[in-house]
Amino acid sequence: MPDQLLYAMEVTLNGLMAGVMYALVALGFVLIYKASGIFNYAQGVLALFAALTLVGIQQGQVPFAHVINAITGGHLESFGWQLPSVLAIGLTAGVMVLLAIVIEKLVLKHLVGQAEIILFMATIGLAYFLEGFGDVMWGADIKTLDVGLPQGINETLESVTDGLFGYGFFIDNLDVVAALVAVALVTALTLFSQYSKQGRALRAVADDHQAALSVGISLRFIWVLVWSIAGIVALVAGIMWGSKSGVQFSLSLIALKALPVLMLGGFTSIPGAIVGGLIIGMGEKLFEFFLGPLIGGATENWFAYVLALVFLVFRPQGLFGERIIERV
Repeated sequence: MPDQLLYAMEVTLNGLMAGVMYALVALGFVLIYKASGIFNYAQGVLALFAALTLVGIQQGQVPFAHVINAITGGHLESFGWQLPSVLAIGLTAGVMVLLAIVIEKLVLKHLVGQAEIILFMATIGLAYFLEGFGDVMWGADIKTLDVGLPQGINETLESVTDGLFGYGFFIDNLDVVAALVAVALVTALTLFSQYSKQGRALRAVADDHQAALSVGISLRFIWVLVWSIAGIVALVAGIMWGSKSGVQFSLSLIALKALPVLMLGGFTSIPGAIVGGLIIGMGEKLFEFFLGPLIGGATENWFAYVLALVFLVFRPQGLFGERIIERV
């Protein structure tokens, strides 16, 4: 088999793995959109805040330590413990649920029945607040996140592909774990959305807040529920991205790569988030591999957005999104 074809196959597999990482972030956007009909600008910051909180809890860091030290002149740094990863993840999930309750009480309950643009602007304000709050709470230094996930080359895939093609593919173990987690998340969320009472109520709230209230659906409960689930999804994305590239404030920018994923898959489709992520991940890697050298490289920075623009022109609802028909 020609070397160029083997390299292209390896690039394709790595692109699919990268697409799964994008899709993990996009899932949170889909959940919030299905519940409120708005784009949650704060989802990327939720992933950052979850990762910061996980590292802080796991390493026993004192919250607001540098603020307390500045006021009191003390030298607080750590509680002196190192929690097991499973316990730290569980506690962080609890923090994300608590955060969802606070967001509902302080922000969302005052915006029932308001225009979608107002809700969208509220998520922008929430994003900047959480980013600053995370900075004050845990500090702005780059942190290492280690929850025991395997990293490095997957020797099984390398040996299998070496036996088949005479060339071992380099696939990161962390990407394989992320793919498995994404499949489990999509399956669970799809079943929840389609077959549970709360899932049906979630879709009713997205269609019309006032109509949902009139038939006895608790809008406040639905918002707490969906923001809690989105927070858990953000925690999963934060773990994967934080383990891959460290926990730093640029982590919140992964939301920008989720935008083309949503435009391809559709803002209302949970499976569409995965399909859109796979298309974006594979497309940008193959485009860079074949055409990058001819046009100067660095095409991964813009390819996804150009592809999303094409979809907006010819199929604005995405591959799996619901077609919106408005009669006037």
